[in-house]
Amino acid sequence: MSDALRGPDGALRCPWALSTEDYVAYHDEEWGRPVHGDDALYERLCLEAFQSGLSWITILRRRDGFRTAFADFKIAAVAAFTDEDEARLLADPGIIRNRAKIAATVANARVLADWAPGELDELIWSYAPDAASRPAPKALIEVPAVTDESTALSKTLKKRGIRFVGPTTAYALMQACGLVNDHLQDCVARVR
Repeated sequence: MSDALRGPDGALRCPWALSTEDYVAYHDEEWGRPVHGDDALYERLCLEAFQSGLSWITILRRRDGFRTAFADFKIAAVAAFTDEDEARLLADPGIIRNRAKIAATVANARVLADWAPGELDELIWSYAPDAASRPAPKALIEVPAVTDESTALSKTLKKRGIRFVGPTTAYALMQACGLVNDHLQDCVARVR
């Protein structure tokens, strides 16, 4: 028996995706799809860090504001942010105005700016588990919040100077970027 529920179009989906139209679109079109590229992965890493302690819908609905505030998450651009930029961000109602998360976002860009092109992509994807070893979950209770791979990814990123990336955040990143496929077995997005 699957936890998947019928959406407004009659298709089965993961239950978390059905509370708002924003979630349906994110679930169907983005979540669990492979994401590559240093800037794209940096954006997802930052958004997952901002989500910590909040609901994902809060971040999802402010994503355009985040992109505007953080120069479309271009690592080189954010790495050049000044103290004045950080003060601007703290006053920006289009984002989550958390001083520690803003500082970490800028600090992480400065660290990543020194990495070789493609290095963040290669590092993150090196922690993708073998898909064949992970059966499709039937119930939400079968979807973990942390795995050995997310714990290892978190430790490696922290050792390399990246902040606000604990094992739970690392696993959410892995889910969002398609390193793992946690769509339920009967979910329409799993079979696309």
